[in-house]
Amino acid sequence: MNRQRSSGRVMSAAVAAVCAVAVLPGQARAADGPGAYAFDPAAKTVRGTETNADAAELTPGSVYKSSIKPGEKLYYRVDLDDRTDAYVSAVAVPRAAGQVAYGDGITVSIRDLDDSRCGSGDGLFKSAEFPRPVAAYAYRTVEKDDTGPCAAAGAYNVLIERQSKATSSPVEWDLELRYVTEPVLKSGDALPTEAPETWSSSSPTPPTGRQKRSGGSGFYEATSLETGEWTDTVAPGQTRFYRVPVDWGQQIFATAGLSNNNKSTEYHGNALSVALDNPALGHVGGATTSYSGKPASVALDPLPPVAYQNRYDAASAVSAMRFAGWYYLSVTLDPAVAEHYGDTPIGLTLRITVRGKALPGPYAGDAGIFGVSGADRDMARTGQSAPEAEKSDRMTMVAAGGIGAGSVLVIGLGVWTLLARRRAVTAPTPPAADGQPPYDGRPPQAW
Repeated sequence: MNRQRSSGRVMSAAVAAVCAVAVLPGQARAADGPGAYAFDPAAKTVRGTETNADAAELTPGSVYKSSIKPGEKLYYRVDLDDRTDAYVSAVAVPRAAGQVAYGDGITVSIRDLDDSRCGSGDGLFKSAEFPRPVAAYAYRTVEKDDTGPCAAAGAYNVLIERQSKATSSPVEWDLELRYVTEPVLKSGDALPTEAPETWSSSSPTPPTGRQKRSGGSGFYEATSLETGEWTDTVAPGQTRFYRVPVDWGQQIFATAGLSNNNKSTEYHGNALSVALDNPALGHVGGATTSYSGKPASVALDPLPPVAYQNRYDAASAVSAMRFAGWYYLSVTLDPAVAEHYGDTPIGLTLRITVRGKALPGPYAGDAGIFGVSGADRDMARTGQSAPEAEKSDRMTMVAAGGIGAGSVLVIGLGVWTLLARRRAVTAPTPPAADGQPPYDGRPPQAW
């Protein structure tokens, strides 16, 4: 009975390993349609409230899904200590078929219980007046010997406000919220408290070796890129998401271009919108270009190398280059382009350059999302998104477990067979019915 139970456990382990492969969850996918946004499948649904007393609490490292109507001011809550820098970001996702106007968007702020604003950021629609995901963040930072109201430990309000013109669509916008904390600094390090005044802004040598990579449909499934020239397509109303690892001391340069289309020569101003967001999903900068059926491209303004002290600069684009990690590039084509050029996707080319030697980071311990690891560089080299890399790791673990279970099964069957043979040899053999000597398992001598 014991042997039967042991063999059953071995068989169960092997079956479990095989079944685990069958039930692995796949990568999250956006809904059908070129303008659909892929939300993080781990996002928890949370409702913002009009009064801060009823606000739902956000926890560090978590992702949430919410919504906001025109003119609404919604509260959420975070609990902060007196030493950690905190960041709360919101991605506003308007309906693809809706209408937005110049100045529409969201403002995110972190406030103490007396409503003093600790930090805020905007995600606004400007010259490119068509719906697309826009990101903004607010942060609470604590300086050494800071005794201000925003440095104290305790509960803080997160306020998200939506601005919409009367001509804009009155429907709700979805929100994807994230709350992250920055690691503590190494003890004893005296970091500069002034942002650099100058840096190299010369255009890099164009990368060579064109390759194809398809962008994702949200920040969660953004396709990883490294220095190089990458080709894709983008349909009217569609937003493509990519991400690039940028380490301490490195600069990122990015150019996006549309290929020619012979269906028309109709001019569309601000037809292509490009945005860059930092690892905490704080907006860094953006650019737009027009389109008239001919090749057209636009480059992001030169940005400083990633440095901790960039946070002390008054310019938001410089301040946002405050930590290393994945920088997210999103590219959107105006849905109105379809009126003259059709719904067929148009060729898209991205030229990415990451320049500079990677420097050590300022944090004590694991940098988390505010650093660049060897695994990050591997993903950029192979083009994996975060869910693809996670799925690949799970498959590797399951395969290793399956091999282990298979080895145990073979060994178990071998032991089982050996024991059976020993029992056959040691068991007493009854005499034959005809009086002949019992058969001992050896061939007759005449053979």
